[in-house]
Amino acid sequence: MSEDVRMVAWVRGRVQGVGFRWFTRARALELGSLSGFALNLDDGRVQVVAEGPRERCDALLDWLRGDDTPGRVDGVTEIWDTPRGGYDGFAVR
Repeated sequence: MSEDVRMVAWVRGRVQGVGFRWFTRARALELGSLSGFALNLDDGRVQVVAEGPRERCDALLDWLRGDDTPGRVDGVTEIWDTPRGGYDGFAVR
């Protein structure tokens, strides 16, 4: 049985105005069992918060770093924590 975790990732590059948040939500829903959100930040990055099974969060992080994302990802920084809950599905903010 997998441990539930909280992953917060900050994605740098050309990731705003290209559908990045929408595609991130779609990927999270496709992976299943994830809740959280994707949010544009004022500095041009996108923040992704995902809570759920560790292997699903790892898969989302791999996708964020991969070549399938819209736009151009120059780098991803993430931190791991314990889940806080309170999310209703996976949202675009």
